[in-house]
Amino acid sequence: MNYIGSKYSLIEFLKSSIAKTLVGNGETRTPNEMVFADLMAGTGVVGGSFKQNGYSIIANDIQYYSYVISKHMIENNGNLDENRCAQLIKDLNNLEGVEGFIYKNYCFEGTKGQEFRRMYFTEYNAKKCDAIRIAIEEKRTEKLINENEYYFLLGSLINSIDKYANTASVYGAYLKSFKKSALKDMILEPLPIMHGQVECKVYNEDINELIKNISGDILYLDPPYNARQYCTNYHLLETIARYDNPVIHGKTGLREYSEQKSDFCIKSKVEKSFAEIIKNANFKYIFLSYNNEGLMSSQTIEKIMKKYGKYRYEIQEHKRYKADNAREAKADKTFECLHCLIKK
Repeated sequence: MNYIGSKYSLIEFLKSSIAKTLVGNGETRTPNEMVFADLMAGTGVVGGSFKQNGYSIIANDIQYYSYVISKHMIENNGNLDENRCAQLIKDLNNLEGVEGFIYKNYCFEGTKGQEFRRMYFTEYNAKKCDAIRIAIEEKRTEKLINENEYYFLLGSLINSIDKYANTASVYGAYLKSFKKSALKDMILEPLPIMHGQVECKVYNEDINELIKNISGDILYLDPPYNARQYCTNYHLLETIARYDNPVIHGKTGLREYSEQKSDFCIKSKVEKSFAEIIKNANFKYIFLSYNNEGLMSSQTIEKIMKKYGKYRYEIQEHKRYKADNAREAKADKTFECLHCLIKK
């Protein structure tokens, strides 16, 4: 899935840097004896990778679509029948499309006669998405699937439909003509089933509140770096995940998002919000991913973290995310910094 700030290409950098910090502090516990928290999880790439290494994972994100994906990728722990899951995917792929909420609001044919003729999906893919989304909810309501299967199927839909969106990777706008990938007929593809050895837990809460009520060993933070709000850039995935028939407005069909806005995207609030998280975190090792173009300076981050213990950092050159606006981009590459704190 295309996602702003995804750490997929930086996993090895993160793992080696975190390991270096733990070893340097004389840490002798094995992964299956430790709790790793990824509290701004996005698509769950980092938490999923550490789950595979044996850690017990706490994952969280304020975006519901992210919560859904992590509920499967992180919390589902060998409790799914893979043959049954394959059959469920097959049955959903065989459904005929229906004219549901996505068709009526986010494809050109469905928005005929409306103020805005939106082109997020082709007619076929919008109808197919509606049919699958409705069927998943019906199966849950009728108890034809359990909760583990529900999040597996819904997460698979979110991940799959994104591949057919007629956008430049984010949903802040749609393209005026269909790109090749958007013209292909949608196929529901299953998310992988990741087996872990220990219990994991996923939340859908404000991190500044959640941090007061959880504890663990390693805390990893990957907040937004700039003013782009994820709730607006991925509003359509949020609507597909919730399928709550929201009131939408404007050319892009935005849903109400005020309760999901992140302080990390607001220059006047980011420093205070970050300081509160570090203060309230009941974790020994704290790591923050942040690049050299973020709203907070490295000096500010260091100053805040040093108040609570021993600080160090690691830097890795990183290719700029392709959806970045060329007018805002000053270089093809940025520098990803992993700020490390061993808390007193």
